[in-house]
Amino acid sequence: MNNNKLKIAFFGSSLVSAYWNGAATYYRGIIRALSERGHKVTFYEPDAYDRQQNRDMDDPEWAKVVVYKATEECVYECLEDAQHADMVVKASGVGVFDELLEREVLKLQTDDRLVVFWDVDAPATLDRVHNNPSDPFLPLIPRYDMVLTYGGGDPVVNAYEALGAKKCVPVYNALDTATHFPVDPDPRFACDLAFLGNRLPDREARVDEFFLKPAALELNKKFIIGGSGWGDKQMTDNVHYTGHVYTNDHNAFNCTPMAVLNISRESMARYGFSPATRVFEAAGAGACIITDYWEGIEFFFEPGKEILVARNGADVAKIIAELSKEKAKAIGEAAYKKVLAAHTYQHRAEQLEKLLYAKVTFKNKALA
Repeated sequence: MNNNKLKIAFFGSSLVSAYWNGAATYYRGIIRALSERGHKVTFYEPDAYDRQQNRDMDDPEWAKVVVYKATEECVYECLEDAQHADMVVKASGVGVFDELLEREVLKLQTDDRLVVFWDVDAPATLDRVHNNPSDPFLPLIPRYDMVLTYGGGDPVVNAYEALGAKKCVPVYNALDTATHFPVDPDPRFACDLAFLGNRLPDREARVDEFFLKPAALELNKKFIIGGSGWGDKQMTDNVHYTGHVYTNDHNAFNCTPMAVLNISRESMARYGFSPATRVFEAAGAGACIITDYWEGIEFFFEPGKEILVARNGADVAKIIAELSKEKAKAIGEAAYKKVLAAHTYQHRAEQLEKLLYAKVTFKNKALA
């Protein structure tokens, strides 16, 4: 089986820039792991949203990156180039010409070329199509060979299959051990509790509840918030806003504070089984993680031993008030052991490889 290597064409938001692009580290982890298993990935990304001006990495050795102008003509040129692939992936949320890509990639489908929709925000997509029966993506769902999702567990699988998906499989985010690991503390990020996340409409109310409310309740503690868009947000004086945190600072951001906070977006929390990439990144740095509650946490980490769980802001405040540095260190170390044992991108790439090989027989490839 491992002698049969795939050429994969991947249409996504960006591989080389995490700027306003929360899926970047997920793409990097999956694609690097696939490359290490011998598969060849070409990643097509638009020059949009100032991402190319805010790159946090050069073109990697483990993927070919094609940056195209955000024009219809250039999209079609990339689609034509993608005909070299055994498998074509259209990810959700490319940001420009999503409808066109979702429709046109299906024209590349042949008996020996798989076309897959990879939803990195399935709860939002499902909410959208359920609320709009005329959504152009809705009739396309049954035509894809497979729908892969960033997470969501059975609720997302059942919802997609009810809409006619041939097969829907969650490929959870994980730890990329090449980029996220324990480092020395950085005084810039010294605090009791830190949160990293961009300001998004379906996250903001939960940030108010799980981060800013505890900060107001524990004025003797120091809090740090990082990410894009929070500059004009009203906060108490014990909260420091650091702005966009580049990927090469994530390890220090995760392992310097006594604890780091994970806050799910509202739709992710509602569906459950959708741990943010940053949970695994923080665990990979040995951080003590406090997370808001969502169904399925115990599928990934053991509450109380490998992760701390809060159901509201008052819970977060209580945890921070009672948490000692010694206990935080022990929880971080337990999370680090768990993530290395079960939740790296090598684990996910192996799952994906088996799934693809079982799904289709490619021309001249015995992949059944």
